[in-house]
Amino acid sequence: MLKISVVALIIFALAVVMTMTGRGGGNFYVLTLVLAGVPMHEAATTGQFVLFTTALAASILFRRHKVLSLPLALFLGGLTASMAFAGGFLAQLFSGNDLKIVFSFLLTVAGLMMLFTKGECRKQTGGRIGYWHLIAGDDVYVINLWLTVPVVIITGFFAGMVGVSGGSFLVPLMVLACGVPMGVAVGTASAMVAATAFAGFMGHALHGSFNPSWAIPIAAVTIGGGVLGGKIALKTKPKCLRILFAVTTLIAAALMIVNTLVERQ
Repeated sequence: MLKISVVALIIFALAVVMTMTGRGGGNFYVLTLVLAGVPMHEAATTGQFVLFTTALAASILFRRHKVLSLPLALFLGGLTASMAFAGGFLAQLFSGNDLKIVFSFLLTVAGLMMLFTKGECRKQTGGRIGYWHLIAGDDVYVINLWLTVPVVIITGFFAGMVGVSGGSFLVPLMVLACGVPMGVAVGTASAMVAATAFAGFMGHALHGSFNPSWAIPIAAVTIGGGVLGGKIALKTKPKCLRILFAVTTLIAAALMIVNTLVERQ
């Protein structure tokens, strides 16, 4: 119980920071559990369960403050969730170290994209096929479906496989490819994180890798972290959220690579 309590407190703090970036914290949850000695497949399952409950609480808060685009969340979230289930189910075919390598590579790419790009892309115009004009309040966002759909499918599959939400990749996608403001991207990603995490959790749990003695106490604590992180995000400047997103993503990738190299020695 002492180890579970310590891990729960760590994940609570992570939930606050990760919810501010729209990722929910699945990558850090898995990393924390692995470093605590939990096997990779069990850590991925537990991380998905905790992530689902935390992201759901945060998304309710964001929706209440009107920084969550429900149509965009349903569209991208549905695609991501279905592929996350497949990824979680097929994860048993790969070793824990293989999953960590994939996890680290994808995180590095997402972090660098947000750190070295200058901002939201300009809205595209015209009524060409494959471009979705999404109306949100007084703004119109043009979603390039030719780019978005393939990226979301790949993202959802690998997110479910390694036990994370996909928010690490969906937030850059919305900001850089769809021109969605960072605040709206964070709020919308929280709803998609919840859907993806639940689907990935079910895919893993079907193989019997769910440990409720770890997952339920930690989830009960981190729900509060998700709500607190959401409240802070609503008062934080978009530029600061982007920097926080990039830095925390790169840190997670570096720590997972170090952990993988140590285990191989």
